[in-house]
Amino acid sequence: MSLKVEQATTAFTFKGGMLPMTVMELSTSDPERIGAQLAGKLSQAPAFFQHTPVVLSVEKLDDTALALERLCAVCRSHRLLPVAVRGGGEGIKQSAWALGLGWFPPQEIRETRPLTTVDETSAGIDETGSGRIHRGTVRSGQQVSAPGGDLVIIGAVNAGAEVLAAGSVHVYGPLRGRALAGIHGDRQAGIFCRELHAELLSVAGTYKRLEDVDRALLGTPVQIGLKEDQLAIEALV
Repeated sequence: MSLKVEQATTAFTFKGGMLPMTVMELSTSDPERIGAQLAGKLSQAPAFFQHTPVVLSVEKLDDTALALERLCAVCRSHRLLPVAVRGGGEGIKQSAWALGLGWFPPQEIRETRPLTTVDETSAGIDETGSGRIHRGTVRSGQQVSAPGGDLVIIGAVNAGAEVLAAGSVHVYGPLRGRALAGIHGDRQAGIFCRELHAELLSVAGTYKRLEDVDRALLGTPVQIGLKEDQLAIEALV
């Protein structure tokens, strides 16, 4: 009886875990420059900017010139949610805590790279009409796009990578990064992959994150498309 009472009164448990988190590495503290770049990114991939949690890396910035509250306001105005700050001295740490943010010490060795567009001349990319075929793995920090049609990935998409297309996205391998189809509003576009582990899925601006996906579908072949304004994920047979 006492064991049951103890279990019933347990309100929560702490568990360690590795959650996908986007790091926004700042090279300037100018809110206008940051806002302008965010606006451009928002027009390109609106689904990503739907209350996405981010860690602000300020390791390259001068602490004395950093207005952390203004930077957070710029992020929130573009639908990003700052949840923590990485780097900076004691003053930045105290400012982060005062704003209700977490703080991480500086990271001496970078484990992540900024998102970069894959060099088409050396990455096994073929143009097929208005579409594009990429042969090989899309690695963390890389972006492959087909702004005029469908995108076919013959390989894997790693965590932290991004693939996007005006048409449909086809991944002949594990999809672990972010996949955005119909980036110009094509509601007939879809996403097809052999193994679903994606951090984010989007078709014509309607999106789902990994935690919103039926766990029974993870690791299986699926097709994703719009049905009655909702993102539908179904087994690919």
